[in-house]
Amino acid sequence: MHWVQNYNPLGNMILSFIVACVPIAFFVWALAIKKMKGHWAGLLTVLIAVLEAVLIYRMPVVPAVSATIYGAIQGLWPIGWIIVTAVFLYNLTVTSGHFDLIRDSISSVTEDRRLQALLIAFSFGAFLEGTAGFGTPVAIAGGLLAGLGFNPFFAAGLCLIANTAPVAFGGVGIPILTAAQVSGLDVHSISQMVGRQVPFLSIFVPFWLVFIMAGWKRTIEVLPAILVSGISFAAVQYFTSNFMGPELPDVASSIISLVAVTLLLRVWKPKTIFRFKDEPAVLSRSQGGFPEQAAAQEKVPKHPLGRVIQAWSPFIVLVLMICLWGGSNWLKDLLDRATVLAPVPGLNGVVFKAAPIVSQPVLYPAVYKFDSLAATGTSILVACILSKFLLQLTWNQWLTTLGKTLKSLIFPLVMIASVLGFAYIDNYSGMSATLGLGLASTGAAFPFFAPVIGWLGVFLTGSDTSSNALFSNLQKITGHQLGVDQTLLVAANSTGGVAAKMISPQSIAVATAATGQVGKEGSLFLFTIKHSLFFLLIIGVIVLLQAYVLQWMIP
Repeated sequence: MHWVQNYNPLGNMILSFIVACVPIAFFVWALAIKKMKGHWAGLLTVLIAVLEAVLIYRMPVVPAVSATIYGAIQGLWPIGWIIVTAVFLYNLTVTSGHFDLIRDSISSVTEDRRLQALLIAFSFGAFLEGTAGFGTPVAIAGGLLAGLGFNPFFAAGLCLIANTAPVAFGGVGIPILTAAQVSGLDVHSISQMVGRQVPFLSIFVPFWLVFIMAGWKRTIEVLPAILVSGISFAAVQYFTSNFMGPELPDVASSIISLVAVTLLLRVWKPKTIFRFKDEPAVLSRSQGGFPEQAAAQEKVPKHPLGRVIQAWSPFIVLVLMICLWGGSNWLKDLLDRATVLAPVPGLNGVVFKAAPIVSQPVLYPAVYKFDSLAATGTSILVACILSKFLLQLTWNQWLTTLGKTLKSLIFPLVMIASVLGFAYIDNYSGMSATLGLGLASTGAAFPFFAPVIGWLGVFLTGSDTSSNALFSNLQKITGHQLGVDQTLLVAANSTGGVAAKMISPQSIAVATAATGQVGKEGSLFLFTIKHSLFFLLIIGVIVLLQAYVLQWMIP
């Protein structure tokens, strides 16, 4: 049985576009307005999407159900696997009592919450995005901030917003490599173009993070740190993406940014130490200004260097394992031998993409990849096992913590499975392509809307890589039809996608799970959506200017 996608099932592109928006509109309504729990919103959304695929898009029942199940399983492995192991690693440090030392060691660098957010949410989170991707940055950085004393909800929101600038080059450049493979354009040219868009956002994000936390006045107090953090990150991101390729920008930028801010804090300190409202609000470094708050300041305990290293050892091992898994070709080849590829029954070999998404009908394969050893989550599990010995935990403590972690993640995993099920039925039925084609019909204004397509793709799939796989060819074809540079539009798809990472249901589920905020997915979505749209507007303007005014920026 073969089935060819039809992107205009109602015979009217406007009506088809509106119908394709229905599942997304319901999901947003359920989360943001109805304040429905994430797992229920996800399950009902995927049900609506399946019914629409079968009844309106005329997709046969068997492949429709198979696509949904395929997506749900993909949500549990490898994405759910990363979440479980990442949260487990954090919980092990709490169980052992070593997280108090981690908190004190960060406070010894700076007790200021603004600067802690720059170091952990922005720089360290970008490193995790560059090496592992998926939900790792939000899971680890969010847990760290919450453990430091940040309001858990706020910690989740800050990490989601911070995980913007590095997304286009995440997972060792996989989104850019995918865009090149799908579009047939030169990978280095796409890397260069993205590297001439995203750095503008990279400079801005640190400022915006602190502004959200503290307001204008308290942001200006730490402007030197903000500038050092953002400019160092953006400069390295531009240089590596333009002269070295898409693999290194996140890793190199995050390390340089982290080191630069740390060195700055050795010679410069903010006038006041900022805390949140439920803490001593602003602690003065001088005797004047805020004497009552200054008296409340607690002296940070000093710990032996060996104990501090022991406390940080799980995260040191985590970084080493992720780098080893992602950067060692011989190990990757060895681990890939255990990978099992399984064609999805009732779906593989059935669905064909059609014009104008592709020039001629092309098979839409459906092969599930179970990489039991090569998965990023497995590298984190190895770090968890080694941490058992490094933190001197008993096996009973280790297993008890694992059990508690799994219990706390049941509902987030259900939400992730349902959201990925929705994403896959949306893709295989052709609904997501209908949305892209609708936006592609905007004519000369399309360069402004090209990032919106990437933004939509990441919202649907939770992945810039998946969004590029879905829409890169559409961007290329539309660029050819309109006479706009194709590399610019393909790059815009990836750049626009970074602004949607913070509102992707998958990311929100990870954030709530990591910070103990399960059930508050709707509130977190409302918190991040305005920032996502603001960033998208900035990117749209940049791409529009590059298309018609700043064409010299196109490689």
